[in-house]
Amino acid sequence: MQCWVRTGVWWLLAFLWTMPTAAAGEVRVVKAVAYLAEGRAEKADLYLPERDGSLHPGIVIIHGGGWIGDQRDSDREINIGMSLAAQGYVCMSIDYHLADPETKSKDPKTATICWPQNLHDCKTAVRWLRAHAKRLELDADHIGAIGGSAGGHLAAMLAVTGPDCQLDPSGPWAEQSCRIQAAVNMYGPVDTENWMDRIEALKFTRAENPELYKAFSVLTYVSADDPPILTLQGTKDHVTPVSQSQALDAKLAQQGVTHRLEIIEGAGHSFDLQPEQRDLRPLVLAWFGQHLRGTP
Repeated sequence: MQCWVRTGVWWLLAFLWTMPTAAAGEVRVVKAVAYLAEGRAEKADLYLPERDGSLHPGIVIIHGGGWIGDQRDSDREINIGMSLAAQGYVCMSIDYHLADPETKSKDPKTATICWPQNLHDCKTAVRWLRAHAKRLELDADHIGAIGGSAGGHLAAMLAVTGPDCQLDPSGPWAEQSCRIQAAVNMYGPVDTENWMDRIEALKFTRAENPELYKAFSVLTYVSADDPPILTLQGTKDHVTPVSQSQALDAKLAQQGVTHRLEIIEGAGHSFDLQPEQRDLRPLVLAWFGQHLRGTP
């Protein structure tokens, strides 16, 4: 199975590297790259910086959509990929396993939920980047993640779940580490034990399956060895309340994890790196620069 994935990917990358070198700051986009096991329909888009012979940190971009919808090439994800790749980051925007959107019509006792396969896919993306580091001119020791809403939840999950959490997938690319070195959580729900009574993607209510809601909560896994996490939160977000981001900030502080909570006055839900209230690119670039590149 893994051999089939490798063959397709190497053909694509071989083609990619015959392309002329991009001009300074120009981003090359490679669409619909297979990164999961054979038979999976989900794909990834690569946003690649100028080829200059040096190694570049990597970023996994995770879309939102309530763990039920949306896709890798939505406007927010394109904005993030283009913005970060233009500054020298190898970016990989991914599709991942989604819950059936018709959750209300399903019997929760027989329906398949999105968790933990959605997180497994995100971890596989990290492994894929490391497996192809040489071809991508990627610094495999410095990979981050960023996502908005449900994608913010999964980006934070990548940061706080290590091998001891028993959430690493068995494969593919199992020889590679799933660990990341920095994350940006954009208004992701992180305390699902104290958020909605029913998350449609989980198919059960919190009362019906409290252990599932605990397992789905970022706060469950926070520990002192987690990488730095930046959280971006708007004051007018009516989907993910400010209290969610504050809860993560407090938990990270309690564990001594490097963290920052940035409140954007007047911003609602689903903003990208350039909301009308403020350009967030300098902040995010500084965060990844400090923690993936070691720049002050």
